Amino acid sequence: MWVWLYFWPSDKAILLERLDLYLESVIFGAVEPVGFNQLKKLLSDHLDWPVEHEQLQESLDRLERKYQSDDFAFGIVCMNNGYLFMSKPEYHPIIAEYLKLSSAKKLTKTAMETLAIVAYKQPVTKAEISSIRGVNSDYILQKLLEKDLIAIAGRSEEVGRPLLYKTSERFLEYFGLKSIKDLPRVREILPDETDSIGEPAPVETESMLKRQISENGNAESTTDQQSS
Repeated sequence: MWVWLYFWPSDKAILLERLDLYLESVIFGAVEPVGFNQLKKLLSDHLDWPVEHEQLQESLDRLERKYQSDDFAFGIVCMNNGYLFMSKPEYHPIIAEYLKLSSAKKLTKTAMETLAIVAYKQPVTKAEISSIRGVNSDYILQKLLEKDLIAIAGRSEEVGRPLLYKTSERFLEYFGLKSIKDLPRVREILPDETDSIGEPAPVETESMLKRQISENGNAESTTDQQSS
């Protein structure tokens, strides 16, 4: 006589199967990158059992693979040691068109130019920025600091020990970068002409910088091609 034994899955086994869903919901609802340890503690507390490091990492890996599919316009990215849902680069142009900012909030050509200098020269002093731009940069640097797109990186060892500027974490989030290493390898990313401070930059100018940055190094400088 055969005896069949049935083993009902434990609550923990059921929760393990649903771990991806809990994790997905947390990252989806986050407005800023959520750190690994923060996720681990949050899920452990909510599920009332200790989520192991390996279990969480495997769940993250499964979700990352899931959203790599062309069926999704967004995916999970690791940014600033945390995880966040972000739209894929190929959809950035249409999103930028939809999210056209008002003139008061839009970055000016001057701001874009200054950001490019800081991004590629950082850490850099105000004097160096002004020298490259050919005009005083006090006002625009203050505005970029207020927008949290740049930050103070310390002081230079030069005479007078002037402040050094660098891009901020907000800069990375704004342009959809994981790190500053993802900047395209170009020498010029803005048109030669610049507008006066405070004049709104055309949408295409801002979109160009975003597009070139989002291409993560695959873009080639038009200026470089013309000069070669």
